[in-house]
Amino acid sequence: MSSYASQHPLTRRGGRGTPDESTPPPYNPPSSSSGPRPESDADAKLRNKDDGPVSTSTSFSMRRRGDRAGGKLGLRRREWILLGAVTIVACFVRLWNLGWPTSVVYFMDVHPPLAKLLVTLSAFLGRFDGKFDFKDIGKDYLEPNVPYIIMRAFPAILGLALVPLTFLTLISLRLSLASAILGALLVTFENALITQSRLILLDSYLVFFTALTIFFWVRFSNDDSEGRAFTPSWWRNLALTGGALGAVASCKWVGLFTIATVGLGTLRQLWLLLGNLKVTPRMWIKHFAARAMCLIVIPVFIYMFTFWIHFWILDQSGDGDGFMSSEFQHTLDGHHMMDTYADVGMGSLVTIRHVNTQGGYLHSHNSAYPGGSKQQQITLYPHKDENNVWRLVNASAPDGAVSYPWDDLPFESIITGTKLRLEHVQTEKRLHSHDVRPPVSEVDFQNEVSGYGFPGFAGDANDDFVLEIVPETRGKDKLAKHQLRTLRSVFRLRHAMTGCYLFSHKVKLPDWGFEQQEVTCNKNPTWDNSLWYVETSTHKQLPEDAERVNYEKPGFVKKFWELQGVMWRTNAGLTERHAYDSRPQHWPWLRRGINFWVKDHRQVYLMGNPVIWWSSSLAVLTYVAVRGLLILRAQRGYRDLYLPKIAYYDEVCAFLLMGWALHYAPFFLMQRQLFLHHYLPALWFAILLFCTVFDYATSRIRPRARLQIAVAIIIVAIWSYNYFSPLAYANPWTRPKCEQAKWLKSWDFSCADFHGSMHEYYAQSAVVEPEKHVYVNAEAATTTLVEEVPEPIANVFDKGDDAAQEEKTQGLAGPQKEQPPMQDTTGGNLVGKVAADDAEIPADDRAPVGVDAGAVGVTAAEQLDGWRGGANEDNADHTVVAESQAVPAEPVKVEQAAPVAMELDDEAEQLAHEAEEAAENAVPAAGKLPPGVEEIDVQLD
Repeated sequence: MSSYASQHPLTRRGGRGTPDESTPPPYNPPSSSSGPRPESDADAKLRNKDDGPVSTSTSFSMRRRGDRAGGKLGLRRREWILLGAVTIVACFVRLWNLGWPTSVVYFMDVHPPLAKLLVTLSAFLGRFDGKFDFKDIGKDYLEPNVPYIIMRAFPAILGLALVPLTFLTLISLRLSLASAILGALLVTFENALITQSRLILLDSYLVFFTALTIFFWVRFSNDDSEGRAFTPSWWRNLALTGGALGAVASCKWVGLFTIATVGLGTLRQLWLLLGNLKVTPRMWIKHFAARAMCLIVIPVFIYMFTFWIHFWILDQSGDGDGFMSSEFQHTLDGHHMMDTYADVGMGSLVTIRHVNTQGGYLHSHNSAYPGGSKQQQITLYPHKDENNVWRLVNASAPDGAVSYPWDDLPFESIITGTKLRLEHVQTEKRLHSHDVRPPVSEVDFQNEVSGYGFPGFAGDANDDFVLEIVPETRGKDKLAKHQLRTLRSVFRLRHAMTGCYLFSHKVKLPDWGFEQQEVTCNKNPTWDNSLWYVETSTHKQLPEDAERVNYEKPGFVKKFWELQGVMWRTNAGLTERHAYDSRPQHWPWLRRGINFWVKDHRQVYLMGNPVIWWSSSLAVLTYVAVRGLLILRAQRGYRDLYLPKIAYYDEVCAFLLMGWALHYAPFFLMQRQLFLHHYLPALWFAILLFCTVFDYATSRIRPRARLQIAVAIIIVAIWSYNYFSPLAYANPWTRPKCEQAKWLKSWDFSCADFHGSMHEYYAQSAVVEPEKHVYVNAEAATTTLVEEVPEPIANVFDKGDDAAQEEKTQGLAGPQKEQPPMQDTTGGNLVGKVAADDAEIPADDRAPVGVDAGAVGVTAAEQLDGWRGGANEDNADHTVVAESQAVPAEPVKVEQAAPVAMELDDEAEQLAHEAEEAAENAVPAAGKLPPGVEEIDVQLD
């Protein structure tokens, strides 16, 4: 017996006017002994397929029959008003203060081009000049006049569109209006979705097109199950589903999971059609062909068309050229190469390229390895350069000459098996290898490759390499299989002495190697990484009309498939750990987020709304547990899954669970870097599943009570959104509140980057520091500033004369906070620059007398009386002392700054006033400065 679950709008086949389709009679459960059971909402939904679910209530319940103001979307006037209100709220949440932060937060990665083309479109509309590179997080947008707001507006608008799309999808799933509003508002106030949609990132495009695909698919499934096959509405929704599938796959390859979701639903539909005896084989083939055309051909066409646009727009050479083959690169402007001689002979000047890694040319420069043999470096360099040129020399003669007149000697071709030497033209070194470990790949089977030799030296046996041309050629040149030919022959270079092969791999040398790619001699190389070819060749003995060759430009299809391989290898190669990466098992319970941006005591941290995140994960677990219980009950003879209401909700939940699992489980198979944002498409399915569980759990209560429960959930979600919103909007936040917000110990947003109080965010612009006057010797090179800190100072004289002589008085360290920089306010050129932070404080070797940090002037009374304690002083302040090298013993005038209000203990007050009294005694007569001393105003900014 077939399950009544087949009647769900997503899958069921029903005959309502089509001769080839019929609906199996519903299962009628036995009546209860207590009387007839009232009709449930689900029963009404299934009974009234044409008009949608019915309800006896007039507000916030299942949709009722009646006049529709919405036309094809099937929404009534009240529903349109509510949808508009929710969208307005979402506009404020998603678009508020979109221009902050005003610097680079994060940008893009290697993915299919549609989302990046939309970013490019937004930049074009904003008249972006293309000079800003977006590479450095924190780099300012304002000064280079980057139209970053309009570039952020595109993903923000799509993130906003996700809200009404969620509402319409839940309505199409035949859930109540309260559940649809609940789902739309949960998406509105989900912090991770907000953060992603406010930045120039690709995930907002991905999630939007994922939701758009599911919306059209649900509507198509409703048409299909209700007997409207091959009607205009059926074709329209099916074609739009295919178009959305092509768009989501063209944004990120994660869109393939959406294709899998729709694909499994399609297979189930075709399987049910095959089991329907009313459907003839011919009609079944029509259903199959229609789905194949719309769900396979259309997505593939859109996917390839976005690459065609990508190739058409991106026709210039750039930084990413190194990922592509030489043939691909030479289709770009700026990479064209003149035709070069096809023949390569002894004495030819050649450039040699590595085949596999696209690392570039065999290269050398006048820099030595810091370790190993300390001989000249050999690397791969990705750009054309005169240091890429080598001369091929015959190494077969045992006692060859130091050099030959290659321009006069007859041309001699090079065949496979020839022993060669490669002379670097610029440095006159020879390609050399020996039994020394490379400086980076220090393993036994790798030998160092270096440049070795000097003028007058004929070389040694470690310079010899044997040419081995491989059978596979680049092109259809048969001669290139045994004779070295430019651009056509592919070869290996085997070291004659050690048997290792010239080799390169994707390992970068450190800074001393200019981060160029490492070249070694490998005894057990991978085949592809030991292959080379000659790109250019010149020889004086070749006539002008000699055969010339060039790269064969690939067509669109070849470029398309090459780029797919590059994207696959690049994504698979992202295996290194990242400071904020995470694994899939941690995503549903929000173990940690991603720190996008930190600046000016604010930060952007990708953090989900914990209430929404955990509630949706709980809904997934709840459905799985209940479904397992129903399966166990079915084994015991219970027929729960045949009840219309349970069957209906089970089908909806099963479809959403399948979408969640297909967008989540595949990440467990990936070994690349993964981050929290990879869970966002699955999160959207989980939110819809939560709304479906809510709809079922509240289906037996009154609509007003259902609405009240939904409002309560929304209020809690809004509170959680507001609590963590400073991390989404980069708003001011305090350190104590940040610490309180760490509900889980694994949440690693940095509370130390926030101020201790909100007042500190505005104090710097509101408070003007008083001016301080400092006397500086104009002939001195530097001036030392010591800011005294009013805190208790130990009296070294209490320890005796010996201790006083040993302990030197010097400036105390100030508080560990950012100090405002000293700025010159005179506008003149100073001979002595004020160095408030970096100047070294010279040791004061005079006996300390009463003023800590070393008083520059000591009166005769102080010399006689010594320490006086300053018991009668009441105020404390900061004192800036300038110590001049030209007049060390002359008294220096120090004007006191305005006192700073601080709470000091008695001892601190005494010491501070002792400093004030000493300064007053040290001030010379008004208007009289020591010789060579000028007055400078220093404003603390």
